[in-house]
Amino acid sequence: MDALKRFEEIKYSKRGTVEHKEKMLLVTLISNYEVKKYPVTEIDPIEMIKIRMKEFGYSASQLGNKSTVSKILNYKRPLTLSMIRHLSKLLKIPSDFLIQEYQLKP
Repeated sequence: MDALKRFEEIKYSKRGTVEHKEKMLLVTLISNYEVKKYPVTEIDPIEMIKIRMKEFGYSASQLGNKSTVSKILNYKRPLTLSMIRHLSKLLKIPSDFLIQEYQLKP
């Protein structure tokens, strides 16, 4: 698939560049294609967030309040509706994935 090949070529592009904008568009297109072609019923929302953070090169502090994001990524705090909206838009994750239930750790 040409889209995947192009994504691999530009996946480490810096923010603000034309390549970064192209990468973000490709992520959206590839994600939409995968959702339609390979529907997944059970996805751990936190793992999905971690994967997208790695793909986009984001740190926890770039997603919001570092302490809050850390608690979420360590399963100590649940996602709120406003967080789901923010992360869905920022990480190009369909909100349907982020609203899935997951277990918090004590």
